[in-house]
Amino acid sequence: MNSERKKKKLANRRAKRTRVRLKSTKAKPRVSVFRSAKHIYAQVIDDNAGKTLASYSSLNAKDVAGDKKAVAHAIGVELAKSAAGKGITAIVFDRGPFIYHGRIQALAEGLREGGLKF
Repeated sequence: MNSERKKKKLANRRAKRTRVRLKSTKAKPRVSVFRSAKHIYAQVIDDNAGKTLASYSSLNAKDVAGDKKAVAHAIGVELAKSAAGKGITAIVFDRGPFIYHGRIQALAEGLREGGLKF
């Protein structure tokens, strides 16, 4: 097995392990996060209906400046505003295969600052 395939397999295993513990409902939708080398993406998902309720990424935020952590924090604040506009006040945070550190943590703090409860 080549190393790239093995890394993907291990990442999928980590993501499944974290999602097993999450209990999302219609009142508390799931916020899923994806982090690439350049950008960060987050979306609010209603798992029961299988629909994305709100999403925001660093591709949308052209006016945000600073390092990657500052951009992730701003993405969290903007996503929280978008979710609040749709009546969402509480969420379940799904970090996927990523550890709660750095940009993922900054995004979560931005969601909290924006008014969402975990």
